[in-house]
Amino acid sequence: MSGFLSRLGQMVLVLFGISVLVFAVFFATPGSDPSARIAGRGASPEVVARVRHAYGFDRALPVRYLTMMDHLFISRNLTSYVNHGQNVVSEVFDAAPVTLSLVLFAALFWLAGALVFGLIGAAWQGSALDRLIGGLALVGLSMPVFWLGEMVNLVSQSRFHETWLFRWVPPLGYVPFATSPIAWAKGLILPAMTLSVAFIGLYSRVLRTDLLVAMQEESLRTARAKGVGPWRLWFVHALRLSGLSALSLFGLDFAQLLGGGALLTEVVFALPGVGHLTYQGLSTLDLPLIMATVLYAAFFVVIANALIDGLYRVLDPRIVRSPHDR
Repeated sequence: MSGFLSRLGQMVLVLFGISVLVFAVFFATPGSDPSARIAGRGASPEVVARVRHAYGFDRALPVRYLTMMDHLFISRNLTSYVNHGQNVVSEVFDAAPVTLSLVLFAALFWLAGALVFGLIGAAWQGSALDRLIGGLALVGLSMPVFWLGEMVNLVSQSRFHETWLFRWVPPLGYVPFATSPIAWAKGLILPAMTLSVAFIGLYSRVLRTDLLVAMQEESLRTARAKGVGPWRLWFVHALRLSGLSALSLFGLDFAQLLGGGALLTEVVFALPGVGHLTYQGLSTLDLPLIMATVLYAAFFVVIANALIDGLYRVLDPRIVRSPHDR
């Protein structure tokens, strides 16, 4: 119980620190008063002063911070500084299903691809096929996702859209699952594949290395000596021993993508997700929107870190618990 409370306190402190940092960047630095931007170009000093008073920018920084946290977490009526009257909390909640759909599709692609290529690379270590997979993984890691997305759009939406290969590709945008499950899936396939390319390259190399290390374990050498077949040896025993590194990577990557890490993919494919909201907030320096999306992202990363730590302790009994967990 004490270990759980300790982790909960750490999570609260992390979220508090991030919120203070974001707030300070926008309000505690010289020339960061957003009153002039809200009042509009060419506004008189009197209008700017009225805006500053109406939004509470003339109050002390701690009071302004507490007011914003109250609007964000308690009353949940935090409004945008750019689109006046628009509730940023509801915007984030409306965008979350879009990002969740994209990330789930991408995770299916990158886990399947990493499993296939990682196993092939480990089973045929040092062969021409292994070197080819390593080269392709390096290429995938090196390609910027926004460039790859633009190339995918150029091919599928413009140059070859009328061919049999890409005629099924819908226009850019997002169709909710409730509206049409088929259109929802079609609109996410290419963005998810684009997002997953770099992760397939990374995870396949990590899994290959971990599989080769696992094959040197005493338990696997014993299983091989007892006549266990190669497929069972690789797919059951080796994968079970080598999954912890991939689990750690997957949890954090999945969480940061849910929190807006898929920003570039969402912008390129016109998906109105959390990453797209973050891009809008940064483009217009809309602090309430940025604060909402950043804390949303931080929440998922902190939760994922805690869950991974717990899963490590369950899956690997060799990990010694700290005194706080006893």
